[in-house]
Parts: sequence; C-alpha cells; structure tokens
Amino acid sequence: MSMRTEKIAKAPQKLESAPDKQGSLKQNGLSIIKFCLHTHGTTGSYFLKDHMLLFVKSGIYTVRFGDHKYTVRSNEMVFLHKSIRIDYEKSGEPGSEFKLDYIMFFLNENMLEEFVQFSGYKPIYRVNEPVSVSIITVDEFTRAYIESLKPYLESPDEVKDGLVRLKFMELLYHLADSNNHFLLELLQPGRDKNSSISKIMEDNITNPVSISDLAYLSGRSLSTFKRDFQAIYHTSPLKWIRNRRLDQAKKLLLETTLSVTEICFSTGFENVAHFSKVFKLQFGLPPSEFRLQSHPREESIKWNM
Repeated sequence: MSMRTEKIAKAPQKLESAPDKQGSLKQNGLSIIKFCLHTHGTTGSYFLKDHMLLFVKSGIYTVRFGDHKYTVRSNEMVFLHKSIRIDYEKSGEPGSEFKLDYIMFFLNENMLEEFVQFSGYKPIYRVNEPVSVSIITVDEFTRAYIESLKPYLESPDEVKDGLVRLKFMELLYHLADSNNHFLLELLQPGRDKNSSISKIMEDNITNPVSISDLAYLSGRSLSTFKRDFQAIYHTSPLKWIRNRRLDQAKKLLLETTLSVTEICFSTGFENVAHFSKVFKLQFGLPPSEFRLQSHPREESIKWNM
C-alpha cells in the first residue's frame, strides 16, 4: 500500500459515498459516519460546513489547520469547528495490518441550542475567539458510549429519528462532564451572526462552497447575502469567486511546477475541463499553453535535456 492523495471534499456530504464507509446514521442535519480502512497513508482536505467530532478507535489521524498539527491516536477524539478547511493524513498502526478505524460526528447549531435548553447547561460568555481545533479527553463513559453505537450503525434503517437525536444528546452530556472548557467555547452564542462578508469570501476562495453555503456561513438568508454582496463588490458572488480563483491559478502556473490538474483542484475548481474553458475565456489561452508561452525558454531547455 502506498500513500494516496484525495482531493478536497465537502464534509459530511461527500463522505456518504466514501469507499471505506462502514455505516452511518442521519437525521435532519446530524450525521454519524463510521469508517474502516487499511492504509500506509492517505492525505487530502475537507471543508467542514458543520462542527465535527472525530473519534479514533485504532490507528492515527493527523489534522493540519493553519500552522498547527494535531495527531489523534487510538481512543482519542478531536473537535473541529465548522466553516474551516483542514488537511488530513490517515494511517493505520503497523501491528494491525495498518488498520484505521474511526467515527465522525457532525452536529449543527440547532442541536447545540437544543442541548442547552434540555440540559440546563449555562455557557459562560467570553470575548476570546473560539478554538478551531482541539483534542478532547475521552473517559471510560465516552468510550462505552462509542461502543453502544455499534448496533445502530449496523442496522440504521431500524433506528428512529428521535433516537438519533438522543444519541447526540448523550454524547454532548459525556463531553460536558469531562471537557468543560471545550463546551464553553463551543456553546458561545451569536458568534456567527452576520459575519463579515469580506472575511467569509477571503476564507473560502479555494474551498468547494456554493453560494448557499457562503450565505449560511455569513449568517444570512440567500437573498440577503446576494443583496449585501452586490452592495459591497458591485458584482455577483459567483463571478467574484471565479475571478479570484482564476487569478490564483494564473499565479500558480507562473510561479510553481504544479500540474494543471493539481492547480485546478487546489484553487477550488472541481472539473479540469471546466477550469481550462473558463481560464481560456479569462486569459485568452488554456492553462498549459499559457504556462508554455510565459516560460518558453525554460520549456525549451527542459525538452533539450
């Protein structure tokens, strides 16, 4: 088995069709997905629309966000805040035929608000920014909870929607008991309301997001987001983000040796043919010809070596 690289995926939507998925539970924006694979190393990126908790039963899951690296090993859990892009590396333990076994929990703001109301838990308001990634303590009660999910994941069609919500509620109770500071950060209300449109756009230029996703991340309805965006930029969100991606692709073609395919995916485009078409419309040449014309001498030297 060799290192395998996967292109950026929107989570949890794209994970439902993942080849290493073993089972899942879904209900009104809540998802629990179990994975198991054998790998020496698989790398890729996720854009997280919702909050994610990732529990590693066996193996190693490494998360990179910004300049920080977080390593999650067997019987450990990591929390990843919504609206961020992370890079990951998945690898199994040598003694178990490089087996990696893990579960992802995706939860939205509605679930958190319901938990606060039901439990009576009182978060403390703080002015500091919420953490984006943090390692969470997993005690024996949380490990027992993880094991209790096995029959539900094996027979998801027999599980009622209300029970899925109860299992999420149970998880949050366990985490509240053993990780008070984590929940204080997670449950701070109102931090996403009417977020800066300019910051949302800059943070998501190369992420696989739709206009509806951007509106959601800004805390606005789709119509309000489009209206506010037009007032700021005097163009549509679709045109703005496409042009920024094309400018970034042009820069990478001029300054790096990345292939056209790598540049396509790294700048947020999901189809090489479409990327080449819109690039030609913007700059007059397809990406490969644009690079060749920009560096004719270097190309001549390469072919003569």
